[in-house]
Amino acid sequence: MGMQVVSLTLVLATCGLSLDNGLMRTPPMGWLAWERFRCNVDCSTDPENCISERLFMDMADRLAEDGWKELGYEYVNIDDCWAALQRDSQGQLVADPQRFPSGIKALAQYVHSKGLKLGIYGDLGTYTCGGYPGTTLDQIELDARTFASWGVDMLKFDGCYSNSSTKAMGYPMMSKALNATGRHIAFSCSWPAYEGGLPPEVNYTLLGEICNLWRNYDDIDDSWESVRGIINWYSMHQDVLQRVAGPGRWNDPDMLIIGNFGLSFEQSKSQMALWAILAAPLFMSNDLRAISIQDSAILQNKLLIRINQDPLGLQGRMILKGIDDIEVWMRELSSSTMALAFFSQRVDMPYHYTTALSQLNITAPDVFSVLDVYSGWVHHDLKVDTKFTVTINPSGVVVLYLYPEKSLVKTQEKKRP
Repeated sequence: MGMQVVSLTLVLATCGLSLDNGLMRTPPMGWLAWERFRCNVDCSTDPENCISERLFMDMADRLAEDGWKELGYEYVNIDDCWAALQRDSQGQLVADPQRFPSGIKALAQYVHSKGLKLGIYGDLGTYTCGGYPGTTLDQIELDARTFASWGVDMLKFDGCYSNSSTKAMGYPMMSKALNATGRHIAFSCSWPAYEGGLPPEVNYTLLGEICNLWRNYDDIDDSWESVRGIINWYSMHQDVLQRVAGPGRWNDPDMLIIGNFGLSFEQSKSQMALWAILAAPLFMSNDLRAISIQDSAILQNKLLIRINQDPLGLQGRMILKGIDDIEVWMRELSSSTMALAFFSQRVDMPYHYTTALSQLNITAPDVFSVLDVYSGWVHHDLKVDTKFTVTINPSGVVVLYLYPEKSLVKTQEKKRP
């Protein structure tokens, strides 16, 4: 134990505790393979959906050609199960030659040619979670150089087949090693999720110095129960989590599962809205080749993306939880604007919720204009003491964008239907 403490002290001292890459000043956006495609390596019977260069090229095409890139969805991220089962004779990671015959460097060049960025997956341990070669402490510098030589733009670093002391040394070491490559590679750390997500086991001051984003909690799966569990965990611990996030360092509640199989229309709107309020990374994990117009509209909602990408970088929080299972969430935004989300955890019927801004402790400025983010309906001159009512569907959300000047969003206004 004493030797581990000494080693960790030396590692932190040599790291300088600074990622220093200038990246992700707003939450990153893009697409990530894991939730939708998992570790499907059966390319002989399922060539369109297996983890292969074809899948990632297809998703890059969709991001570039279907309006996603222009909205900020710029990362195409490989997750687990991309590698060959053995390193090469020089000890380097290599892509599976059958599924990635062109190699990761060629895939990165293809993604870059579309104006996008490529992310890759590694694991601080003897194996990845899927049983592929991991990265041990003595392999960190080699793997960082390998990723940089391939033109990778982001590394998600998992923590299976490891332990707490190895993680405490390895994550700072990888941050330093990525810096040393001279290539700007964003760093996504899974470290907190393996240590319970909370202090004192998790040192968020350190994380903010070495990582651009980090997973705090359990893996998401394709269900409303999973999404609700994540939202409830974040609200329960928001006093700890809100203050550690900001430009270049983000809490990551995991992937957007909109467009898959587990969420209703209302639940899909709720996930997108709460992720925007939480200043969360927006990494879709779905099949962009087959997504519906309805689900695309949720994920491409320009005002929700604008809220998510607000340069002030303040994470929102739940400000009121009623006994009627209605929650009110708020995020302060730049230019004296803010977003309010009225979120229902009810399962019975639409609920009519009446309040006033002053009852939510919003007292300045005296008068707002209000835009309903999903319907586009706008109301001018809402005084802080004026009562108003929102109707929230079961497991649904109403998001209001509040702004002091009427001219800010004229182009997005609609008449009340």
